[in-house]
Amino acid sequence: MIVRTSIGGRRARVQLSNAFGASALKIGAAHLALRDRGSAIVPSSDRALTFGGKAQFAIPSGAEALSDPVDLDVPKLGDLVISIYVPGDAGSPTNHLTGLHTTYISKAGDFSGAATFPDANTTQSWYWLSGVHVLAPPDAGLIVAFGDSITDGATSTPDTDNSWPSHLARRLAANKSTANLAIVNEGISGNRLLNDGAGISALARFDRDVLAQPGVKWLIVLEGINDIGFAALPGAQASDTVTADDLISAHKQIIERAHLHGIKAIGATLTPYTGALYYTDRGEELRQAFNEWIRNGKAYDAVIDFDMAVRDTENPKQIRAAYNIRDHLHPNDPGYKAMADAVDLSLFNRRK
Repeated sequence: MIVRTSIGGRRARVQLSNAFGASALKIGAAHLALRDRGSAIVPSSDRALTFGGKAQFAIPSGAEALSDPVDLDVPKLGDLVISIYVPGDAGSPTNHLTGLHTTYISKAGDFSGAATFPDANTTQSWYWLSGVHVLAPPDAGLIVAFGDSITDGATSTPDTDNSWPSHLARRLAANKSTANLAIVNEGISGNRLLNDGAGISALARFDRDVLAQPGVKWLIVLEGINDIGFAALPGAQASDTVTADDLISAHKQIIERAHLHGIKAIGATLTPYTGALYYTDRGEELRQAFNEWIRNGKAYDAVIDFDMAVRDTENPKQIRAAYNIRDHLHPNDPGYKAMADAVDLSLFNRRK
């Protein structure tokens, strides 16, 4: 599995998850290395991972495991390779569907740490991998991007790091005053604020995906369009219908929980979706009412106007044609870049 870093460091740890496994997950071996190209690693960078001093171990159902730290010069905006050997029946794996990096699945056997994977099948998903932690300088800080598919980077070109958090990572790295800041993408495609579905709801996963991140100081929240839209899909239940007050109350909870832990909460407007599969006029009214609250409610510490960044100037209820992936909901690569460019980097000034 391939992971792109944001900031670099001298040591690293890998976090694995069996959060949704029905039984204990047996790990036969796990390795971390720098990527060369494709599935190939830089052989001299290969590090065998241990967990509590053990190379072979089991992760209980519902639990996560953090590796012991390894010495490795991790580059800024570089690619890491995490290889895992799971002996026997892996069951239903805990996974992230939209990894947007090619994952290589070998034939049977232990190929963890191999210079390259032979006869590999490929997918765009990550399995059991929930994070890579880099030991950064004391003045480093972390931004968490929390959202749905538009944060996840769905519909962006795979293997090119074109999600808006990836574009923002490049901007942060290129700016002297923000070069020591990392960004973690906690977007889940199909995610909703209030109801489970594609992953557990944003309110339910907030502690795991935001508060549990070491060094988090800023939070960017872009959530709610799926809560609005899913009510219009075939088979929707009465419980899928939400109001603007429902969305606002959920966001207020996120703000309060962030503030309780000293995290600056930054709200983002919902982007246009006229013409999308689940568009309705009522849903558009909800989106407009919610965006009005984001812009003028003064609940968030700051606001990023993603709606303004990608909407059509002549028809502001639609995404701009140059940014439309043709599903009328998700931006294309230039659209995601426009979103990242709309972020004022002074928001991450610690003196503010």
